[in-house]
Amino acid sequence: MDPAIAVLNAGSSSIKFSLFVLRAGALELTHRGRIEGLFTAPHFVARDRGGQIVGEKSWGSGAPLGHGGALAHLLGYVRELLAGRHLAGIGHRVVHGGANHLQPVRVDAAVLEDLERHVPLAPLHQPHNLAPIRELLETAPDLPQVACFDTSFHRGMPQLAQMFALPFEMYEQGVRRYGFHGLSYEYVASVMGDVDSRAAHGRCVVLHLGNGSSMCALLAGHSVATTMGFTAADGLPMGTRCGALDPGVLLYLMERRGMDARQLQELLYQQSGMLGVSGVSSDMRALLASDEPRARLAVDLYCYRIGRELGSLAAALGGIDALVFTAGIGENAAPIRERVCQHAAWLGVELDGEANRAGGPRLSTTASRVSAWVIPTDEESMIARHTRTVIGV
Repeated sequence: MDPAIAVLNAGSSSIKFSLFVLRAGALELTHRGRIEGLFTAPHFVARDRGGQIVGEKSWGSGAPLGHGGALAHLLGYVRELLAGRHLAGIGHRVVHGGANHLQPVRVDAAVLEDLERHVPLAPLHQPHNLAPIRELLETAPDLPQVACFDTSFHRGMPQLAQMFALPFEMYEQGVRRYGFHGLSYEYVASVMGDVDSRAAHGRCVVLHLGNGSSMCALLAGHSVATTMGFTAADGLPMGTRCGALDPGVLLYLMERRGMDARQLQELLYQQSGMLGVSGVSSDMRALLASDEPRARLAVDLYCYRIGRELGSLAAALGGIDALVFTAGIGENAAPIRERVCQHAAWLGVELDGEANRAGGPRLSTTASRVSAWVIPTDEESMIARHTRTVIGV
């Protein structure tokens, strides 16, 4: 029977899964779903490829599952779906691969130990990404697991794009710009030729805009510069993350306000960004619907920073041929796309307002010197492809 690959993306309070079956040499998505509220009121839902609910369960408040319980339920459900098919392996999204992992890798105890060293560099993601891997190494040691990294796609950036102006030995020790959302950018690059061959072989800036946001300059499909750096807190302001920040601010907060590392981490990762500026919400949908002046200010700052970073990435490329919007905000928030494209008129972007309101895929007029697109990302598909390659099915 056709082998299958499961993909897991574990967060702090949820685990998302996708199931792919290898048929006629191609990976076919059959199901996807998630368990949310792992430590409060767990709720599971699964859908088939058409979006119809095919499985659902609630545990109620006071019955926390944690990552271990959620993983056990998901694996049991996946094996029911497979109905005797062979589960060939599981692919995991892991945010930080550090300097040692240029490609996806099959995980064993030594690899897991190495990845745990990067928890301080991605505290919102890394510990949760690794939780199901650790659990499965103990409970199903013979089941192949593959870690796919958000940093790997950027590891080929030019050295100058990776460096900070710090003592060089720090660069050699791994203090460098890693970049993130690489699985998303890699997917967009892999399908870009289907929508715009000129951009696929030329200069393209991809905007991965969501609760976590970043931008990436692609030259012929390869990352040459990106807005995130050593950690996923750099670059654009995000839902609750501050984005680029003068390091002197941190010194001031330490010296004058007595803040320690834990308090600074909470500030930078949990209390800043759209939530901190607006005082209303970290959700762009709520901010766009709000009449609160600070909500409008947060949106203004978000779009302003995108425009600033776009200029920087265009300079790194020596000009651009296309803009691509992806991820939750990029794919769904037409007002944000409109403002970004208007700010990019100086680069040659001419927005088609009706096409933008319709959601694309093409957002620019046919006469636009720089084309603009919406391409929905599919990180799970990218992970499944990598897992297949690593385990050899």
